[in-house]
Amino acid sequence: MRVAMMTREYPPEVYGGAGVHVTELVAQLRRLCEVDVHCMGAPRPGVILAQPDPALADANAALSTLSADLVMANSAAQASVVHSHTWYTGMAGHLASMLYGVPHVVTAHSLEPLRPWKAEQLGGGYRISSWVERTAVEAADAVVAVSSGMREDVLRVYPALDPNRVHVVKNGIDTEAWYPAQPDPSDSVLASLGVDPTRPVVAFVGRITRQKGVAHLVAAAHQFAPDTQLVLCAGAPDTPEIAAEVSSAVERLAAARTGVFWVREMLPINKIREILSAAAVFVCPSVYEPLGIVNLEAMACSTAVVASDVGGIPEVVNDGETGSLVHYDANDPRAFEADLASAVNALVADPDKAARYGAAGRRRCIDEFSWAHIAEQTLEIYRKITS
Repeated sequence: MRVAMMTREYPPEVYGGAGVHVTELVAQLRRLCEVDVHCMGAPRPGVILAQPDPALADANAALSTLSADLVMANSAAQASVVHSHTWYTGMAGHLASMLYGVPHVVTAHSLEPLRPWKAEQLGGGYRISSWVERTAVEAADAVVAVSSGMREDVLRVYPALDPNRVHVVKNGIDTEAWYPAQPDPSDSVLASLGVDPTRPVVAFVGRITRQKGVAHLVAAAHQFAPDTQLVLCAGAPDTPEIAAEVSSAVERLAAARTGVFWVREMLPINKIREILSAAAVFVCPSVYEPLGIVNLEAMACSTAVVASDVGGIPEVVNDGETGSLVHYDANDPRAFEADLASAVNALVADPDKAARYGAAGRRRCIDEFSWAHIAEQTLEIYRKITS
């Protein structure tokens, strides 16, 4: 079996959960079958590159993406199955399937109709991305949802789909890469930031996008206990508008309390691991989240999690066992922010409970979220649709 794995992101250009998923899945699948990685971005060894048409350099981003998809589809003639990830490569997989008569698997890491804020980023391209996703998903031989909650969303948003074609294969975590880590005294990111090691730390890691709820976290932090510090690893804003909005909110927070640290650049894994391991609590305030790999990363570092109860998060964070879930109601954001602050304050005030949650979280990552198991589940889907 030869798989054409189609993705926008691939190392070293990985900035989100879909990129992490593809990276880890490919590494494990290559032990089981042949895998060609078709990706976008800068040239690098070991991949089949699909770059957009230079003539579309100034076009809407959705159009330039589609031009790269044409290149990607053209390069997949040797595949026995094509597997696309996100709308960015959905059309490449769909066209390759039609061109070469091979099955197409789509992994749904998110759904465009459930992310209306993408219109801020793509303009009219959001209508194109939504059309691409619908076309690819409804025609796919198999759709992989990264959580049971995501599967329900897929079937609700695309009711024409046969439920038997929609499979749940959850995201995973490499617990040898993510583990409780002590800071390196000679190269500590926390020390370089000026974080006080005697005061508790609350951490966030994620992109600046409506989906991740960064603004809600910053608003909630006004209600954190006075001694609590916030380390905000947040960059890659979707638009200049949301960048300015978050920047202004962080400035107001820093003027109102001490211990606010904002890291805007993407940090290497060892530094993120140090921050997560040092945190008393990791906060995931997402308003939409099919699963949330970052919660697994925090749990693997033995850190208690406070997260919203949206999407697939409750399938990762066991309320009262590995963390605390907070109900998100889009109609009452102030209540959500107050409840986030209360949940954080409760764990910061009870370090023994936070430690129990952290230890339970790491055990859960080891027992239930192995990438090797996820690769085997994925291969079984390939076998079913190619037999």
